[in-house]
Amino acid sequence: MSPRGVAIPDLRERLFDAAERVLARDGAAALTSRAVTEEAGCAKGVLHTHFAGLDQFVAELCLDRFARAAAQAEGLPGRAGTATVADNLAAVAAALLSLDPAVVELAVTRTAATLRIREAWRAGAPGLGVVQRSIDAYLREEQRLARVPRHTDTASVALALVGTLHHLLMTGWMAAADPQDEVERLIRTLVGGA
Repeated sequence: MSPRGVAIPDLRERLFDAAERVLARDGAAALTSRAVTEEAGCAKGVLHTHFAGLDQFVAELCLDRFARAAAQAEGLPGRAGTATVADNLAAVAAALLSLDPAVVELAVTRTAATLRIREAWRAGAPGLGVVQRSIDAYLREEQRLARVPRHTDTASVALALVGTLHHLLMTGWMAAADPQDEVERLIRTLVGGA
C-alpha cells in the first residue's frame, strides 16, 4: 500500500490494469472502486480523487484501451509495402480484438460510461473511426504500390473490417472460440491475394 500523500507513478495505468484483473477474475458485478484500489495496492479513496466516480473511471479505461489500438492502426500506412497486406490488416485486427471484452461489455452496460465515451469520440478521442480511416489510408497506399487492385473500394473494405471488429467486440465473443481466424478469412476475402 502506498503511503498517503505520496505520488504513485503511472497511477492511471495501475488502476486500469487492476480493474482488468478484477473483471477477469471476479466479473463485472465485483468491479467497485474499493475492489480496484485494493487490487492496485492504493488507498481506498484514490480512484475518486482522480475520477468523478466509477462510471467515469470505466469510460476512461475503455477510451484508453481503444486509443492504444487506434495508435497501432495509425502506423499502418507507414507499413505499406512490407509483409503482406493481409498480415498487416490482421495485426491491426488482433490489436482491437485484444481489448478485454469484459471492459467493453461493462462500458456499454453502464449508461453514464457509455455517454462519456460517445462524447469523447464525438470530440475526437481516438476510437474505431481512427482505425477505419487508417485502414483506408493504408489500402490506398498499397494501391499506389500496386499491391491492392486499383478497382478495390478501400473505404468499403475499411468499413467492412471495422464493422466486423465492432460486432465481435460488442457481442462479447469471449464465450466462443477466438475470432482471429474468422477475421483473417474475412480479410483474405476483402483484399484477395494481396
